[in-house]
Amino acid sequence: MLEFQHMITRQRKWMFYLLALLVLGWGFTPWQPIFLGLLLGSILSFFNLWLMQKKITKLGETSAKGEKPSRGIGTLTRLATGALAAVIVLQFEEHFHLVSVVLGLMTAYFVIFIDYLFNKSTE
Repeated sequence: MLEFQHMITRQRKWMFYLLALLVLGWGFTPWQPIFLGLLLGSILSFFNLWLMQKKITKLGETSAKGEKPSRGIGTLTRLATGALAAVIVLQFEEHFHLVSVVLGLMTAYFVIFIDYLFNKSTE
């Protein structure tokens, strides 16, 4: 369980670094709609990552106790977050780039994959 907590910490740290880079890109480049879209998608992706990690931790604790898990890991919530992103983008089309929001929604999965590759190579 300790290794899982270290993994969670690493992934959150990588997401914070990525969000900081996106804020800098939004503030200092002429491609503001693209970076704002990436930022919106990445913030919602970070929320999805946090929620998924929280639910997986709870699922692991209930499994360790031998109890039956009560719920899933939040697939419906992640889908609803994607729908929320689409509604925001369609409401404020002049500020957000749709494709970059979709790419931003996938950043947590890229972070998980890259964290796995870095961690695997250090073992």
